[in-house]
Amino acid sequence: MTPLEVDDVRAAARVLGGVAHRTPVMTSRTLGAGVFLKCESFQRGGAFKFRGAYNFLSSLNEEERARGVCAISSGNHAQAVALSARELGIRAAILMPEDAPPAKLAAVDGYGAEIETYDRYSMPQVEAGREFAERRQMTFVTAYDDPRIAAGAGTAALELLEDAGELDLLLAPVGGGGLMAGCATVIKALHPGARVVGVEARASAVTKRSLEAGERIQIPVPRHIADGQMLTQPGEWTFEVMRELVDDVVLCSDDEILAAMAFLFDRLKLVTEPSGAIATAALLAGHVRPEEGARVGVLISGGNVGLERFVGLIQTRTPSSSRPT
Repeated sequence: MTPLEVDDVRAAARVLGGVAHRTPVMTSRTLGAGVFLKCESFQRGGAFKFRGAYNFLSSLNEEERARGVCAISSGNHAQAVALSARELGIRAAILMPEDAPPAKLAAVDGYGAEIETYDRYSMPQVEAGREFAERRQMTFVTAYDDPRIAAGAGTAALELLEDAGELDLLLAPVGGGGLMAGCATVIKALHPGARVVGVEARASAVTKRSLEAGERIQIPVPRHIADGQMLTQPGEWTFEVMRELVDDVVLCSDDEILAAMAFLFDRLKLVTEPSGAIATAALLAGHVRPEEGARVGVLISGGNVGLERFVGLIQTRTPSSSRPT
């Protein structure tokens, strides 16, 4: 396994300096005085993904850049690659699911990337991406399974520690594992006693189940509202990092995610997409109960949700999920 060190994340921070936004850290009395929310919904492209994509594309040699880049994504990674490619003068093509949120499709198009669509329920994402890259003969940009992607993503945790100070616990969404691998590397290197907990949708639980099994398992495409976490298998490289550094993974239901989205909108005036709010959901729902006085970092990973979908999702909440517990 290619190791990832905190110095790799620091190097990525230098690459991103003056390019990526240094996103705000917010607090909420309702969540507790020791809870610090890192708001990557304010990142360029609307999510943390820009950090990893730009770091990856910046590392390409002239021949790789000349071929152009391609990626497969439901939206956030697609937007990040398209935006990064535009900034670096590289041609980009993106394969997106037919049912990707319209706002994300529109953003990718707006950044100048060529878009193709596919049926995510008839072909696994990894297989579809491999076929797309072979057909296009372009440099493939993985969404998560590469140390350069993880190092870029980990800069969010580096900034969080610089702005909020030492943490006892970090909560972050987990999909393919790029964000988690990068952030866990930072936290464990700088504060070895801190706990790192991933959060994923209960309808998937593929990372939790894989970690419990001691090997990567594969599942059919899960159906839940967190489209940014609709993975069928953790990344190969990221899984090994998570096995070593992640202390636990907890699960949230769609209703709990919706309650967190509503809470963040009502109390902090933050617009979040489902996968962006899921770490907050774990805290609100009591799936993670920090010790009294603990300092907790929470990654809000993205806010790419169109107005119609946001309103539509919030309106589907059941009465039990209408307010945080």
